[in-house]
Amino acid sequence: MYPQALKESLISFGYTPTGNLDWDREVLHRLKLDASPDPWVSLGKVVLKAEKELFKAESLSSDLSDENVYKAHVHQFLYIANNIVLRPQRRTFDIDDDNKDVLRFLLYYFNGCPLAEEVFPGRGYKLHKNILLQGPAGVGKTMMLQIFAEYLRRNGNPRQFLSISVTEMVNYYTVFNNIDRYLYNVKDSKSFQGNPINLCLNDIGVENRPFYGVDTNTIVSDFLHARNEIWTNFSDFDRKFAHLTTNLTIEQLKKKFSLKDEYGRIIDRFKTYNVIPVTGKSRR
Repeated sequence: MYPQALKESLISFGYTPTGNLDWDREVLHRLKLDASPDPWVSLGKVVLKAEKELFKAESLSSDLSDENVYKAHVHQFLYIANNIVLRPQRRTFDIDDDNKDVLRFLLYYFNGCPLAEEVFPGRGYKLHKNILLQGPAGVGKTMMLQIFAEYLRRNGNPRQFLSISVTEMVNYYTVFNNIDRYLYNVKDSKSFQGNPINLCLNDIGVENRPFYGVDTNTIVSDFLHARNEIWTNFSDFDRKFAHLTTNLTIEQLKKKFSLKDEYGRIIDRFKTYNVIPVTGKSRR
């Protein structure tokens, strides 16, 4: 906790606290020594701005380490699943032994809760990595992430994402001859990096036939390359994610995409994903 006494002491010297404990203690130390605080004051403005950005990012996420908060989010997730996403299909979302731990992990993960990294001990899952749900057709991979997309959007969560299919992206390519909308999103952007958003691309690796003369694996390869660069270039609290679902195993994906990438760069990109197996019978 930030000491009130430290805040008051800095204010008495006419210095605006940044809120960063280590930084502000060093500034106060120099002020008391009557040393020149000029570089600390000027650089402190940068620290202050960063602290505000971090606070904003953290305030938009719920603390799911509180079991009561976690249970509330489970109920909200199920309400959105059954009354909004699945209602037109007259279906319900069932939690069972095949998906309960995956659901728990994803609830923690999308709310930035470190407990996510403890749900599957030994797998090395990390909050800063993307999500790749892998499993047979019909086990609920795409549906689960579609529900999460709606859940996150309605909560104003900064990790909310747009869920799209490979076919949708290829259709866009046939019209515009690029997939910028799903990459840098430079339209109306004043930034060189554009304005990329979080995405989930569903069913990669399945469709391989030419689509109006376009090889879908080539388009997906370009997507994976570019989105990895985007993922790398943003800081942790403002990272831009590109989640995936697939019916193929990682070995099958590596074999398929290695044909389009003789240097193995795409294969290496899968290291930036939490690869989560989804098991069970078809829910369709």
